[in-house]
Amino acid sequence: MKSIGNFILAACLALVATGASAQAGTEAVEKPFTWTLQECIDWAKQQNITVQRNKVNVRTSQVALQDAKANRLPTVNFSTSQYVSNRPFQESYSGVIGTEVVSFSNKNSYSGNYSVDASMNLYNGGQTKNNIRLAEINSQIAELQVLASELGIEEQITQLYIQILYSQDAVKHDDELIALAEAQLEQARARKQAGLLNKADVSQFESQLAQDKYQKVADETTLDGFRLQLKQLMELDGDENLLLADPQLSANVLADLPDKQTVFQNAVASRPELKAHQLAMDKTYIDEEIAKAGKRPVINASAGISTTNSSGNGNMFTQLKNQWSNGIGVSMIIPIWDHGKTKNAVARARLERENTYLDMVETQKNLWKTIENYWLQARNSQQRYIAAQEKVDYCRQSYDLTSEQFRLGLKNIVELTQDKTNLSTAIQQMLQAKYEALLNMALLKYYNGESINF
Repeated sequence: MKSIGNFILAACLALVATGASAQAGTEAVEKPFTWTLQECIDWAKQQNITVQRNKVNVRTSQVALQDAKANRLPTVNFSTSQYVSNRPFQESYSGVIGTEVVSFSNKNSYSGNYSVDASMNLYNGGQTKNNIRLAEINSQIAELQVLASELGIEEQITQLYIQILYSQDAVKHDDELIALAEAQLEQARARKQAGLLNKADVSQFESQLAQDKYQKVADETTLDGFRLQLKQLMELDGDENLLLADPQLSANVLADLPDKQTVFQNAVASRPELKAHQLAMDKTYIDEEIAKAGKRPVINASAGISTTNSSGNGNMFTQLKNQWSNGIGVSMIIPIWDHGKTKNAVARARLERENTYLDMVETQKNLWKTIENYWLQARNSQQRYIAAQEKVDYCRQSYDLTSEQFRLGLKNIVELTQDKTNLSTAIQQMLQAKYEALLNMALLKYYNGESINF
């Protein structure tokens, strides 16, 4: 029978584990091969430890709410005590049973007590009701903290995603420069063989190639650093290969910017941290009411039943019946003097309300500062992108002309290298302005309550 019971228990546990695994598999976000921005965000919201911890806090607050509601119900307790006594030195005594004289010696005796008691608060100055309201608000704040952490993850991932795209383009640009430097070096070596260039000129091309390769290594190191930060934020393993989808971004760089005042108003209406501040303000009013309850009377009702039995007093069930007793009562506590504790508790609740209000005002000011900063950076980046495009065109024309003149012997290696450097710098500035504009425009969408997409 024991073996059969163990087998049934093991089978039940296996079924539960299978069901849990199936449910987890259904709820899990499938890991893609290449990641879009939205896929990175969705994955991080499910896997990030901070988000998961805040979700646990929500469940904890819900348990606290159930505890607060349970205080409206009566408490019922059963208690019993069993007592056995021994009197080893008690002398025997004689008694008559029928026609015989019998000797008795009851050195051991037994007694039992049984009771059921119930108590219930009838009035405590509204503390129970206010504690329930407080627990409900705490539960709502915990849910808002989950949303706030998810939005924070979304903002951080957007920043890292754009930085990775920028770094990838920078590495591509480095590859183009290296290919160009290698071609120039081959041409320089051929011209040296023909006696058109000297060894010093060839060394200049070799130095330029080495510098371009060094820059690529530096840019790849930066790219790897951003990828590592993104993987850590998404809770991916260090060896996980993170390939981002490459969206076509150029057409969106010069899009119209939203009105910053409108973005601010939408953010104030939707941001969970501001809603949490408002709920925190509501909590201070409830805390004040709970503190004021210290001046009010407390009324409790109680009821109970009890019975006893002992050895030597006849049948046990007859004793329990004869000793049965019922009781009901009401008690009241009226506070008179508590050393000013209630007064001080009320004062602390009001001071906490002032602090909470100041925190809310500070959060709104920081929100406006953040939105205005993103808007200014987006506008400046767009203007720098337009200027950088023109600069790239001019530098490319200058470099092409200098290359042709160098081939004809009208320009030297220093002038050619300088024009190449100017073109490379202009392209880097254009890429930087492009991605800064895209990032700040995306974050304006984020604070405006829109989905971030490219």
